[in-house]
Amino acid sequence: QVQLVESGGGLVQAGGSLSVSCAAFNNIFSINVMGWFRQVPGNQRELVATITSGGSTNYADSVKGRFTISRDNAKNTVYLQMNSLKPEDTARYYCNTVSAGVNYWGKGTQVTVSS
Repeated sequence: QVQLVESGGGLVQAGGSLSVSCAAFNNIFSINVMGWFRQVPGNQRELVATITSGGSTNYADSVKGRFTISRDNAKNTVYLQMNSLKPEDTARYYCNTVSAGVNYWGKGTQVTVSS
């Protein structure tokens, strides 16, 4: 089973920056796409950004131009740099990947943006 361990996040004022990272462990040879999702209590989990092992990226419209996803394949780690943060970015951020047809999630890390 793949294990995803997130770190980073925290509290920041609007307009500030934060970064989160996610390291993958176990059975990682079959991982292609890694990504970040976020969820606010009572709402559905939504896509933030994804990146393939080749470096192709995809972003939600709400974060384009502000967030950057990157990946270190040697470290099996994916990063999300979040700039110009807004209060509506407040959510729990989850790392995600699919391996051998199975969807894996990290436990999440909280990002809170104060106005």
